[in-house]
Amino acid sequence: MRFLNGVSDEPRKGVLAVIRKKSRYSVQITLDRLAAALGEKGIAVAARIDHALAAEKVGEVLPPTQLLLFGNPKLGSSLMQSNPCIGLDLPLRVLAWEDTQGQVWLGYTAPQEIALRYAIGERGAILDKMTALLDGLTTQAAQACEWKIFRESMGPYLAMRHE
Repeated sequence: MRFLNGVSDEPRKGVLAVIRKKSRYSVQITLDRLAAALGEKGIAVAARIDHALAAEKVGEVLPPTQLLLFGNPKLGSSLMQSNPCIGLDLPLRVLAWEDTQGQVWLGYTAPQEIALRYAIGERGAILDKMTALLDGLTTQAAQACEWKIFRESMGPYLAMRHE
């Protein structure tokens, strides 16, 4: 089993336990973008934890590392009816961190891994929704479409032209 940044990248029963995506943005901005995308979908953010700030308070040093917890009680409650212990992994969480080369990453536990962990495979439709949602929202948070990059880079110029 190989480990990258302390996370196994070897599939377990055909499932990649932790999904990782590169981000074009800082940890702060990446999670700000994720929180905004969640808000647009009506998904509540339960908490945001700054691990680097917590480490600093006890005299330790961590690179920028933040965790965002969020969820949809309707879907989560349905899963908890199958196995209340899944509450250990709900609400869902996405970690953003900066590696030693300055690259920012987003990572989250694959919903299929959570299903295996708590033996709730019978909730396939919900797990499929969670998988698609996490994939889409984390991609949106970590990557900008080319038009958005152009618009952001041209912002000052466009603002001057319309004053």
